[in-house]
Amino acid sequence: MKNFLTAAIFCVALAMSSISQAAGEPKVLADSAILVEASTGRIIYEKNADLEREPASMTKMLTCAIALEKSSPSQEVPMNQTAVLTEDNTLDWTARDSVSARDMITAVMLVSENGGAVALAQSIGGTVADFVDMMNAKAKQIGCKHSHFANPNGLPDPAHYSTAADMARIAVYCMKNETFREIVGTRRTSIHWIYPKDKWAELNNTNELLGKYKGANGIKTGWTKAAGGCLSASAKRGEVELIAVVMHSPDHDTRFDDASNMLNYGFERVRMVNGISKERVERTVFVRGGKKATVRAGVEEDLNFPLMAGEDSKLLKVTYELPKVIDAGEGIDAGAVLGEAVLRYNGKPVARVPLVAREDVAAGFSFGSFIVSIVAPFLS
Repeated sequence: MKNFLTAAIFCVALAMSSISQAAGEPKVLADSAILVEASTGRIIYEKNADLEREPASMTKMLTCAIALEKSSPSQEVPMNQTAVLTEDNTLDWTARDSVSARDMITAVMLVSENGGAVALAQSIGGTVADFVDMMNAKAKQIGCKHSHFANPNGLPDPAHYSTAADMARIAVYCMKNETFREIVGTRRTSIHWIYPKDKWAELNNTNELLGKYKGANGIKTGWTKAAGGCLSASAKRGEVELIAVVMHSPDHDTRFDDASNMLNYGFERVRMVNGISKERVERTVFVRGGKKATVRAGVEEDLNFPLMAGEDSKLLKVTYELPKVIDAGEGIDAGAVLGEAVLRYNGKPVARVPLVAREDVAAGFSFGSFIVSIVAPFLS
């Protein structure tokens, strides 16, 4: 839906705080980590989640999210000498090679192709520097608070850093994209070159939780000597989907253990309940200067919300931040954002979803809107 990403941004930016935390925290050896519910971004567990660390190849989540939004699947992505000479040429690239955007994104996410990330950046941004500007702008839009990106692949750079909380925000955003989800949930596949046309490669996902951890469906590994073991891991069981982010684990295997322990902790304690229902949420706003005197406002999708063990769904309430009167201006289009529905737990805001017009209202005159213009000072 056209306002889906808007809703996601509201939820991610405003729901990233836990209401309560059960006892018996998971064993996590990494310096920093976080566990969130995937649809709202609600924090289930955190450890030094705002500690700035190098994100290594988890960076590529953001790179590939932008690539999916800014390219077509069949768009040709050429390599060049700069991309080929990037550290870890895992697929034996030459400067004359090219593949489709979809296959390059797959290579970048599954086998962490550093040169491929550079080629994507150049293909989409024109230059790596311009693409990096796009990355930092997107990170800010998503709600990242302590991140700065200097390259598209996560290779060490003093100006390249993030936090577990920001990586979780990026992961939540990325997993809203169905194509992204499909790619990161793939254990093995093959890609085929556009040039030379007979060249191909088999790819095995570096995420060892896929196929081993029940419900695992993504997302991205990372490793450098400076960053240590990094991992953004997602899994879904029933209606509950969780994302665990680990930064600076002491070794290759510990990051998977840390993520598994956090995911187990979450699945034992989290349940989803209906927080905002598109069938039940509908408000009426008076219209001034329109051919109709009112416009109906509602939400486009249901919002389910994660509750922890011991929390009571009866404490969830919906309130509305919506003007009583709006001007038709040049007309109101169905889907236009008019306000917000606010989900509260025990009075505390935990998520926000846009309230949008359910119908068109043309600008013009009607007796009803004329009356609205007269009484508007008393309604506002």
